[in-house]
Amino acid sequence: MNKEIIRSEKLGEEYVKIQHPSGLTMLLCPMEGYSTSFAMFSTRYGSVDTCFRTNQQSEFMEIPAGTAHYLEHKMFESEEGDAFARYAQTGASANAFTSFDKTSYLFACSDNFKESLEILLDVVTTPYFTPETVAKEQGIIGQEIRMYEDAPDWRVLFNLLEALYVKHPVKIDIAGTMESISRITDQTLYRAYDVFYHLSNMVLTVAGNFAIEDVLEVADRVLKKGADIEIFRKTTEEPEQIVKSYVEQNLPVATPLFCIGFKSKDEGERKNFENMILDEMLIDLICGEMTPLYRSLYEDGLINNGLDGEVMASRDYICSIIEGESRNPKEVYRRLLAEIQKRKESGLDADMFERCKKATYGRYIGLYSKPDSIASVMTNTYFADMTLYELLDLVAGITKEQLEQRMRENLVEEHSALSVVSAQPMEG
Repeated sequence: MNKEIIRSEKLGEEYVKIQHPSGLTMLLCPMEGYSTSFAMFSTRYGSVDTCFRTNQQSEFMEIPAGTAHYLEHKMFESEEGDAFARYAQTGASANAFTSFDKTSYLFACSDNFKESLEILLDVVTTPYFTPETVAKEQGIIGQEIRMYEDAPDWRVLFNLLEALYVKHPVKIDIAGTMESISRITDQTLYRAYDVFYHLSNMVLTVAGNFAIEDVLEVADRVLKKGADIEIFRKTTEEPEQIVKSYVEQNLPVATPLFCIGFKSKDEGERKNFENMILDEMLIDLICGEMTPLYRSLYEDGLINNGLDGEVMASRDYICSIIEGESRNPKEVYRRLLAEIQKRKESGLDADMFERCKKATYGRYIGLYSKPDSIASVMTNTYFADMTLYELLDLVAGITKEQLEQRMRENLVEEHSALSVVSAQPMEG
């Protein structure tokens, strides 16, 4: 068993990385003075992973969109019953989620940590699918898909992704489609499980009030090493150009919703993760609450409840998204593009850059004070081939010139699109 202590001299904190004999990587961060524990068991398998093979196969296998999400739903069932009933016995609060690039199972507790951890490891390493239970789940997930089809905030985002991406499966709803889930069988789930739930493709992160010895004791008892495999994902050759610059859908909303997106060049998982931090800062500097653009949009009545920004980044895609409500989304889009062009010509404001950098650093420092956020960031940085503390070093080293270069190369009008959801067709 390999054990490595990862330490931040700057913070005076550390966590332990353990390579368990089963093949699982464990990142463990005990925190003195905390009464709660948080554990997250994650696989590098998300909705975009629809075509793959292992070193034991010569041909790529394609599975229906939505399989990763479907699999997450089914993992809580076993011959003994529902996993949530088992967690109820320990008092833990459990959940799971599927994103574009990973699936995570998690729990939080203040007592009975070992018992809850055993449930987590047992549930995720013991698949149980039958034709009958899988068929029953189709109706449940089908209802979920139909619900999201009518959800304005969900549709405005995925319509944007469909406008930005020509081929990449990130444009497909995480839950799949009614047609794709109809093709999912118990054998589909077992095929995906056997590849992506291999312990070498997973990570266990734990933070808060727990003892490392307890984690190892449970892991030694529950986890079994499988045959060595190597996973190959069939990547999509996504062109630089977008599909279209404007998309609109009519749904019952009081005020039109909009999403503006900028599709960036893929530079690999670690670099995309680093660029995500830069792009988050750029959004703050261009249209954050302290910027002239934000004030003018608000004073002119063009935005209601502010603007929200996020950057989606993973193994082979990255895009910046700005969203909000407006009675004239096209004018917001026009002004945003004009502000970006202005900043490209004049540069970013030096004082605003320093304030933004300090605020960004403070925001990430804040993540290190909560067990759930530490476990989540340890997962994300591990999958990006970084350590938890490299994230802070990255933010501390960002320069204004670096951001300006990133802005010139990636916030490009030709690679942007506007998605609108309104009650009736927009004019102009």
